[in-house]
Parts: sequence; C-alpha cells; structure tokens
Amino acid sequence: MSAIMNTAHRSTTCGELRAANAGQKVTLIGWIHRRRDLGQVIFIDLRDRYGLTQIVFNPDKFSETHEKAKELRSEFVIKVLGVVTPRESVNKNIPTGEIEVIAESLTIMSRAKTPPFEINDENLKVDEDLRLEYRYLDLRRSYMQETLVLRHRLAQIVRNYFTENQFVEVETPVLMKSTPEGARDYLVPSRVHAGKFYALPQSPQIYKQLLMVSGMDRYFQIVKCFRDEDLRADRQPEFTQVDVEMSFVEREDVLGMIERLMFKIFKELKGIDLTMPLRRMPYSEAMRVYGSDKPDLRFGMPITYIEDCVRGSEFKVFNDVLDQKDGAIALLCVESQASSFSRKKIDELTEFVKNHGLLGLATVKVEATGITSSIGKFFTEDKLRRMVEVAGAKEGDLLLIAAGKEKIVQSALGALRLKLAEDLKLIRDDAYAMFWVVDFPLFEYDEEEKRWNAMHHPFTSPFDEDLSKMDSEPGAVRAKAYDLVLNGSEVGGGSIRIHSRDVQNKMFDALGLTQEDRDTKFGFLLRAFEYGVPPHGGIALGFDRLTAILAGRKSIRDVIAFPKTNSAVSLMDQSPSPVDARQLKELHIRTTE
Repeated sequence: MSAIMNTAHRSTTCGELRAANAGQKVTLIGWIHRRRDLGQVIFIDLRDRYGLTQIVFNPDKFSETHEKAKELRSEFVIKVLGVVTPRESVNKNIPTGEIEVIAESLTIMSRAKTPPFEINDENLKVDEDLRLEYRYLDLRRSYMQETLVLRHRLAQIVRNYFTENQFVEVETPVLMKSTPEGARDYLVPSRVHAGKFYALPQSPQIYKQLLMVSGMDRYFQIVKCFRDEDLRADRQPEFTQVDVEMSFVEREDVLGMIERLMFKIFKELKGIDLTMPLRRMPYSEAMRVYGSDKPDLRFGMPITYIEDCVRGSEFKVFNDVLDQKDGAIALLCVESQASSFSRKKIDELTEFVKNHGLLGLATVKVEATGITSSIGKFFTEDKLRRMVEVAGAKEGDLLLIAAGKEKIVQSALGALRLKLAEDLKLIRDDAYAMFWVVDFPLFEYDEEEKRWNAMHHPFTSPFDEDLSKMDSEPGAVRAKAYDLVLNGSEVGGGSIRIHSRDVQNKMFDALGLTQEDRDTKFGFLLRAFEYGVPPHGGIALGFDRLTAILAGRKSIRDVIAFPKTNSAVSLMDQSPSPVDARQLKELHIRTTE
C-alpha cells in the first residue's frame, strides 16, 4: 500500500487493495456509493476518486458495528476500520473485486440528503442544467474525475515540455487596458479611479510581445482568458489557453516546436505516434476543397467543382451563376446513397443548405439502370455522364449539387459535408486527423461596415512579398498566420508578428485606425517598438478544446470543473447576480432599467 495516501483518517484508498493485501488491517474513508441489505449482512460499496471497495458489516462478528450500519444511506461519508478478506464471489468489473473489508468499527463522518440524481456513470441522461446546478455532485462521478485528472496530466506535460526547451513561464496581468478589437471585453470598474475601467484579457497578446522586446526570448503560460461573446454553442466566457511566444524565429520554427509537443502529448496520453511533420494545407485549399478553414479530415467527401461540365446547358439557374464573377457550381459525392436517401431526406438536406444561404440542391443518382437527375431535362446525357466522371462517382453514389456565390457555396457544402458525415456515421471516434492551415488572408472585408478587418489580429505579419499590396490590394495580402486543426476543431492559432513600427503603422492604416486610436489603444506597444524589437512569433493552444478531444468528450463543459452555460450563467452559484447599492456607489456606477 502507498504510504503517500496514509493520513490521519485512512491507511489506503478505495482503489488500492488487492488479493495480496488479505489479512491486513486497514482504515478506509469515502462516500457510500451503493448499499445492499441482505437481511443479516449489509454490503457497502465505498467510493473515493481512486475506486470502489466492498465493505461487509456482519452481525455475527461485530454486532454493534452492524447495528450502526443500518443508519447508512447513499453519499454518507464514513470511516471504516477492518480486515482485508478474499471474496467468495469475485467481481471482475473492478480492480478491487478479489477482496472485501470486514468492518470492525464504523464512524459516520457526515450525513447526506438524497442527491437529485444518482452518482454513477451508467445513468448519463440527467439533464445538463441539473448537473451544472449540483456540479459538486456531478464531479463525484468517475467519468468526470477521470477527465479532470487527464486535464492535469496534460498541463504537466505542457509545462515540462516547455521548461525542457528553455521557455520561462511568466504570469501576465489579469487587469489590463481595454483594446476592443474583435470580441467585447469584460470590463472591471476602478473604485480608486472614478469613471475608469480595466478589462479582463481576451489574450495576453500584447504582453507576450512586450516580453519579447524585453529579451525573454521564450515564454509560455497556461492562462485564463475572457471574451464577452454573443451566445454560441459550446463556448465559455472564460477559457484556458496555452500561450506561447518565441523570438528570432520564422513560421517553421514555431510549427516544429508545437508539433513536437503534440507528438509528446499523444504518445504519453493516448499511446499514439503521430506522423511528423504535420501536413500544411493552404487556407485557399481548405476553403475550396472542404468549405471550412478547419476541415475534419477523418473522412473524405471533398467539394468538386463542375462549372465546365454544365456550361452550355439549358438550365437558367446554372447559367446565371456562370455569368457572375464570383459564382460557383459544385457538388458532394455521397457514396452508396443513391437508393437510400428518400425524397423526405433530400428535402431535409435542402432546407439545411437554405439555412446556410443557398437557394436549393440538385441531385444526380448513379444507378444500375443509368444516371437520373432532378434537373436531368436540362442536360444532355453526355453532360450528366461528365459530371459523374469529374466527381469520381460509381454505381450507387448520390451527387448533391449547389450553385451560387462561391463563398456561400463553399460554406454551405462544408456544413452539409459535416452533417452527412454525422448522419451516416462516417467518423470514427478513435481516429485523429491533425494538420496545419497556413497562408491565411491578412484581411477580411466587412460588408456591413464597408471596411477591412484583420482576419486574426492587427499584430500579424504580412508576407514580405505582399507588403506592396497593402494599400492597393488588401484582399490579396497573405498573412504569416497558421492554425492547428484537430478533428475539425481549431485547437491552436498563431502567427509571426510584426516587428517593425513602420509595418505596424501600415497595418493600422489599412484598418482605418486614426493616430489618436493608435496612441490610445496601442501607444505603449508602439513606444516599445522604438527600442529594438526581435523578429518573433507564437501561438495560443485551446487547452479546453484539446482536453475534450483527448478525453473523447463532446462538450468542453465536461472538461472544466465549474463551467458556465451557453448563456454565460453559472447555475451553481447563480452568477452573474445583482450587487447592492453600496457596492455600486463605491464604484461610481448607477444602473438603469
């Protein structure tokens, strides 16, 4: 038995005893997981985070202890002194199944009300809001505790890896200046500076760049960040990221450092050897072939473009799209579903893509009797056959065709691709597809505000050869940015940073920031750029998302000890909540209805 776990209240844990411990006297403490009263003998499964041990209360051996055990109920905390004994009927489902402990004495440490749900891993159909309201009970389940242990192990691997590679963990401020670019800041009013506010960091971005200016050439931090975003599925207002920055590097230096970390993580936590180096996929290819900048490569079904196949047809919808400068006609080939998809299913998929901006879907079925299509009357047999050839379709396959503006077609088919993979169960849960998306555009155009925005952030460096286009063709400028994608999720994003004040000002010019805006929001950074800035770059890894994927959890809420709901509410402690008038007065704040 481990001496490490020996304390004033226990000599061992509930998951440690084996047949070799038979005859030993032990003290166990934990929660009552299950109680079975067989008339004379009472059996208790005692639980701690290390496992279960069966406790036996036998009236023929220790009558007073047995009498006291009649009071026991689920989730009581008890301490038991007893002797380890071989079990007559071995339970092969638990590691301690060869033994039981015959209780000599019993102490009830704490009584418990009946929980609002069972504390077990078999019954996972409990309403999530109820689980979050009683999170401290939900966390008693081994399913949740195993996840938190994995999260801890992941953090240890990360810290050890960066320490071994000469990085220094530096804590950056939690109260910082508000520089609203992108998501909204969480603001903190200052009591001593009336009318002024701090912001909680969306990222330590500026501070880690300043650390590079200071000469700390390798920095990392496992850090909490905050974003006041609109309601979105599976997002948290506070989240954890692994923040990394390096000086005297180019893109491949950063990518290589992170690849070696990922190799170590998957080797130690999953026993998997990732193939290195990881694939580098240009952003333009990701969007054109998969309709997403974070495609899931655990399955195929690429987007195929068929403009040349349909040119010259009598179908006005396609002809109108072909006349557009940014029009596209493309399809997905769904293998072996030509006869399986009913009219109702096709209608369902059509409504799905309409919600993503398309006007509808056309179909082509490759069957033993020939090629049929919902728009077949507008096409010659040769043109339909050409579509099938370009798509690489075979007998039994179904083609789903979309037409419209290129960006809408790509986005809609990308979303449809994921829906089909989920509906048809094409994705193996034990598969991992990790790669880099690179060569992002530096800017994206906001149609509503009629201006250019930074696709990542305003400190991302443009390609050197694209600098001349920043004034004349901002949409053609590529960024030295990169995202790490795993199983269709972005688990990391970074870039090589701008280290020239002149280029930084050029970036601000393109974003339409006035000199006053620059001085107010980023003046301290620009001043630092006057004192010698090393070439530098970095990345932020989504710690919560990475943990969820490694743990096989669908939601990041299952890998965070005390998460908020999608609406940023903590059901357990009812935050956010009103505060009293005295607190508001101290902060020089008055609320309005």
